[in-house]
Amino acid sequence: MTDALLLEKRGHIAILTLNNLPANTWTAESLQALIDTVEALNEDKAIWSLVITSASDKFFSAGADLKLFADGNREVAHDMAVLFGRAFETLSHFRGVSIAAINGYAMGGGLEVALACDLRIAEEQAKMALPEAKVGLLPCAGGTQNLTLLVGEGWAKRMILCGEQVSAAKALSIGLVEEVVPQGQAFEQALALAEQVGQQSPSAVTACKKLIQNNRQAPFAQGYILEREWFVDLFKTEDQREGVNAFLEKRKPQWKNR
Repeated sequence: MTDALLLEKRGHIAILTLNNLPANTWTAESLQALIDTVEALNEDKAIWSLVITSASDKFFSAGADLKLFADGNREVAHDMAVLFGRAFETLSHFRGVSIAAINGYAMGGGLEVALACDLRIAEEQAKMALPEAKVGLLPCAGGTQNLTLLVGEGWAKRMILCGEQVSAAKALSIGLVEEVVPQGQAFEQALALAEQVGQQSPSAVTACKKLIQNNRQAPFAQGYILEREWFVDLFKTEDQREGVNAFLEKRKPQWKNR
């Protein structure tokens, strides 16, 4: 780990705090740390959800430090693009449910890390943008793809091609975030959602998440087939038997994630 990312575990919830103050910019070290952290969490069967929050009152994350690209070095550009892509794709494929608690400015790579999460909670004062084209660059960490999946081609073009910054309220109306809360409440609401995840079978949640994300690369026809196959596969798990029997016995299930 690095001091730029702080990891805490509360029960079945992992909390990752962006701590590269003042603006939580991403570095090669912190991107590699994100990869290593998520991969380690994937191996920890006791962790079912991940909340990403910020130690700053003003910034969720301002993205990349543009000083890295000031001299036009293509090798640096290549290495950072690969790291950004790997880091946020790894986050996107986290086994459990990831939730971004956006409490301030989420710009460029700072918005892309939130886009790589499953859910986004924004505080009412938050601002979001992918302004890379303003400085001769483009979003290279999933921004052009993930934003379009969430908000559609029109608003993706408006934010990326026109450089439009959106408020939390606008982000909610276009589907960029799932909820807007008052200032200071994003983290607590993200934790509450993570607790809701804990009421579900972690085995079933993992399968459902993969199915939902399957249509990013595969046709719906394949997804329908996989639904039926993976439904049957869940009968190999202890969680399936525990879930059904807990319901029939009118008690709270005790999930094992196996």
